[in-house]
Parts: sequence; structure tokens; C-alpha cells
Amino acid sequence: MQLPETCYVERPDGVNLAYEVIGEGPVTLVFCFGFISHLDLQWTDPGATRFFRRLSSFCRVVLFDKAGTGLSDPIRQVATLEERAEDIRIVMDAVGVERAALFGESEGGPSAMLFAATHPERCSALILYGSLVKGLSDDPESEPWALSPAVIERYERPVQNWGKGLAADLFMPSKANPAVRRVFGTFERAAVSPSMARALLESIKALDVSTITAAISVPTLVLHRRGDLAVPIACGRHLAATIPGAQYVELDGADHAYQSGDFDQILDAAERFLTGGTTALEPNRVLTTILFTDIVDSTRRAAQVGDSAWKEILERHVEVVRTQVETAEGQVVKLLGDGSLCTFPGPARAIRCAREIIDRTQHLDLALRAGIHTGECERIGDDIGGMAVHIAARVAAIADPGDVLVSSTVKDLVIGSGLTFQDRGEHELKGVPGAWHVYSVGAPAEARVPLEPAAANMTRADRATVLLARRAPGAIRALARFTQRGR
Repeated sequence: MQLPETCYVERPDGVNLAYEVIGEGPVTLVFCFGFISHLDLQWTDPGATRFFRRLSSFCRVVLFDKAGTGLSDPIRQVATLEERAEDIRIVMDAVGVERAALFGESEGGPSAMLFAATHPERCSALILYGSLVKGLSDDPESEPWALSPAVIERYERPVQNWGKGLAADLFMPSKANPAVRRVFGTFERAAVSPSMARALLESIKALDVSTITAAISVPTLVLHRRGDLAVPIACGRHLAATIPGAQYVELDGADHAYQSGDFDQILDAAERFLTGGTTALEPNRVLTTILFTDIVDSTRRAAQVGDSAWKEILERHVEVVRTQVETAEGQVVKLLGDGSLCTFPGPARAIRCAREIIDRTQHLDLALRAGIHTGECERIGDDIGGMAVHIAARVAAIADPGDVLVSSTVKDLVIGSGLTFQDRGEHELKGVPGAWHVYSVGAPAEARVPLEPAAANMTRADRATVLLARRAPGAIRALARFTQRGR
């Protein structure tokens, strides 16, 4: 098998993602690696080579190292789930693929799930192998489908001894011996640093995508080995039970690694699933993040300034909303007179956009508030509907002036983003069953780019500079330090 060419695509923040394309099959499949990967060294593993040789016989396979691993650029902290899902889209765009099947193995499963739920129009099918819904459980007895402390302890030994190949005992026990450990040790050291290995484990422990699975509408196949030590079989069974219409196949063996053991049973099931002629209906429901913004006391403010001035203020308010939502790659679904309904592919984008809108309308002497929720929505032409929309609206209604208030669902999905939250307790949301926990958001100061002069008076060059600073703050700070040294 001729080794594929390794290519790079640059993210908006300057991080380069390494990817490869193999095969010419009728189905394009994006393979989302789990804990660690390395696009070069994987081809030195006979098992991985045989696995991808056969997979590429019936698929056009796109492989990529997630940010911070393998041949992709290092990053300072583990990417959030939202960022990993966005990386899938970036790689697909680089390859020129509009719609593809996703194969999420192990830790790569949750990001594939989020992408499939958020962008069903770009995902033709979803295969999950050895994956899970939740990391470490606070209550293992009531959540036997999450990772228990005993299972997490199995990860601790290889992470504490990173580079010695002890992960082979956990991921491929059928092959673990001194020679295999030496080879795997090389792979460990090349794939990630010890500190990144630790950070990845911490991110697995904090993982929780239980609110996502019910919103997956694409055809899904869940595969799991009965004796898996890294992600026990209960995880796979629960995963399949919570994804609507998912097919579930239990496999023999105890190896967690996809390329170890009898992997032909994985490929047999995948080939039947992808090439069996299943036709997916065009989805009309999608997982999305909903943002409502609202001008507080708009009637009183309009009376103060008069109709003509109020009209001008509203127009400038709308310009700020549209500009910031477009910058965050969201969509303004509709304007509500003194507010807006917007959607975003991920919650962190929505939070930061809401904060920017509130900050950038202060010069208009307006007090805005915002409410955010992530949930499954129904597409109704150019509009959206469903309970998730009502929840976001009700969350916004109880926010204080200048506040960004989010549901607990949003908070759980942005772990690791650097955003901070203040507990605002449980609330009864009008027309929504049950009590809902909400949190106010405070973004780190360095994540917020002050805009002087005001947005309405900025030149095109000013706008470009601010946009660059927002998307690549590290590069801007590095340039500033270099300039200062040269003075």
C-alpha cells in the first residue's frame, strides 16, 4: 500500500490540522481518532495498515490528527468538544467533501456525535466504535453506563508512566508484551506530551454528551467489544439505547484498539452498514444552540429619545447583532423588534457572541440581556421551533440587564473552554416542565477584545484587526512582544 500524502489545513486561530485521504470508494468516511493518534507512525503498525487498507476498499477515507496530537500543531490546552466538532467540518471543507459518513472510535465518538446532531445535512451516517456517553460518574451505581473510578484508575498507570508503552495493556491486552510496549511507547511519545496525555484524561473524565444522543437523526451503527477494559460494554449498550433507531452490534474480544484483535468483524459490520443501500430522509430536526437577546426597558427608552432617534438606535443595534453573529459563524433567524433569535453550531460561540453584542451596544446607551440553550429544534422553513427554543427564550427572560444566562446543558458542553460561570440556582421556566438550573457567564478578560472606537465608526482595517485579534489572540500578543523588543 502506497503511503498517502499528508496535508495541512489552517484553522482560523492559526492551528494547523494534519490530514490524509486514502481510497476511492463510493462513500466518503471521516475517521475520528480516539485518545491519541499519529498519521505517520500508524503506517508502521501492520494492524492499522491492514485495517485502513480494507476500509479504503469500500470508502474514500479521510484521516486527521486532532489538534494537539500527532502531526497537527500543539495547543496549550485540550480542545473543547465544540472545537473538535468544528475541526471535522474544517477538514471536510479542505478535502472538498460536502457530505460524509463519520467513524468515531473511543474518545473520537463524542465529537462525531456532536457534529452529526448539529450538521445532519453534512453527515450521511455515523459509526461509533468503543465509544461512550459520559466520563467519570459521581454516582456509579445509578450510572453504570459511565466510567467508574475503577475504570479511570486503569488509565492512570499509563498516563503516570507516559512513554513506556503501558497503554498497550489497556487498549490491546491480547497483544501486550515487552516488545509491543516498547513500540507503543514510541507511539505514545510521538503522539502527545506527558502533560497533554494528562489533560486528555482529565477531559475524558469531564465528558458528558448525554444531552446530545437523542438529537442524532442520521443512520447510526454502534459497535462494541464485550470484554473492553477501557470502555466497558455497558457504555456501548447505553449509547445505542439512547440514539434513536441506532443499530447495535456486540463484538467478541477484549481489545479496545480498533486495529487489534479480530478487527474484520468491525469492518464487516461497517461495510454492510455503509454499502447496504440505506437512504436517509432529509432531516427536519437538528441540534443547535439558541441565543435570544433582548433590550431591557425598550419602551421606556424609546419614550425618552423619541421615535426618530429610537429608530436610528434600533438600526445600529441590528447592525451590531448581524455583524457579531456573522463573525461567530451563526445565523440570525429573525429580529424581534427589540431583540433577536439566533442559532449557532456550538455553545461557546453563542456565549462569546452574546457577550460581544452586549458590550458593543453599550455606546448606544442600551442595556441588553441574553439567554442561551442547546437542544433539538425543528426546522420550519427559515424559522425554528420546539421546546428548546422556548427554554432559551425563558432563560433570557429571567436574565438581568447586561447578563448572559445559560442553561445547565450549555454549561456542561463548554467544559474546558475557559469560560467561567456563576450558579444562579434553579428556576421554574414559564411553560416548560420541571425546574431548570441556570448560570450566568463571565468570560476571561483576555478573551474579550475591547473595541475603540465604537463599531459604527471603525474603518475596514480596524475591523480586520479586531477580527484577527479575536480569532488568533496568541499571534497578536506574540507580535506585540516582538515589536516591543525591537524598540
